[in-house]
Amino acid sequence: MTGKEKPKAPAKADDTPEGERIAKVLSRAGIASRREAERLIELGEVKVNGKVITSPALNVTAKDKITVRGEPVGAPEPPRLWLYYKPEGLVTSASDEKGRDTIFDHLPEDLPRVMSIGRLDLNSEGLLLLTNDGELKRRLELPSTGWLRKYRVRVKGNPTDPTLEPLRKGVTVDGERFLGMDVKLDRHQGANAWLTVGLREGKNREIRRAMTHIGLTVNRLIRVSYGPFRLNELKPGDVEEVKPRILREQLGLSEGDAPAPSGTARKPEAKPTAKPAAKAAQPKLKPGEGLQQLSEAWQKATRPPARKATDRPASSRTAKPRTTPTRPGPRPGGPKKG
Repeated sequence: MTGKEKPKAPAKADDTPEGERIAKVLSRAGIASRREAERLIELGEVKVNGKVITSPALNVTAKDKITVRGEPVGAPEPPRLWLYYKPEGLVTSASDEKGRDTIFDHLPEDLPRVMSIGRLDLNSEGLLLLTNDGELKRRLELPSTGWLRKYRVRVKGNPTDPTLEPLRKGVTVDGERFLGMDVKLDRHQGANAWLTVGLREGKNREIRRAMTHIGLTVNRLIRVSYGPFRLNELKPGDVEEVKPRILREQLGLSEGDAPAPSGTARKPEAKPTAKPAAKAAQPKLKPGEGLQQLSEAWQKATRPPARKATDRPASSRTAKPRTTPTRPGPRPGGPKKG
């Protein structure tokens, strides 16, 4: 029957474009967040197969050649996450209209292109999460994530528990409603008091504005945790990558999505401190041998014209007599203890 030539399944399937939206691809590649990628497209900064595009309503595949400001966009890397101790006085943005230093001006040079998850204002410090993956950034910033963020807050004044009670119930500041906070009075210190504050939303300067609302002035604010991730022993400027296993457990990533471990905390000025392969193959020193070598090297470098026996430091008492031949010692500042 001719009436049987109704629907054409292949035609329907062809109506759905292959690939993913261009903004999502740029986000996954760590170029920018999805919203920022859409702005780049509208500004004509993105080309696909040599042609400038001005609308994010475009799907692309691995076959397409994408460039942003003339730079080719590579395949997306596995999601990675870093803990960063943001120092006070840095802006949490890629650039600042007032010319102030940003966190990206002070990150280690060997760090790949990263984006911040959430923000800390200029005068705040503490834990800031960084990622190379725009989709992960978007996911962790969603209010539905519901992760508790904890802060150590120093305020001017001597508040009591009744003073802080409105914050626990929630307050409205300049027409904006803040949800109830977890607030604990830790101790008084001179003219100041230390509080621990926990909240699950991240509105602009929320803690400072809420404290001002109840008559307190914040003079120091440190974020100490963001969900399961903690500041721990990090110092201002330190960066530490989250281990792949922890990343998978906390974020529900598959094993193939998480990268191989790449190191622990480091200062921004420090270069990678990987040990040469030759050193890794050296045998371990025998007990006491490292101390002896270190003592000999120190004695050689600091030997005065004439030294009294009583002036010798304790570490040099284990050194061999000078008349006894010794094997060639290390250069000053040589091997570690055995």
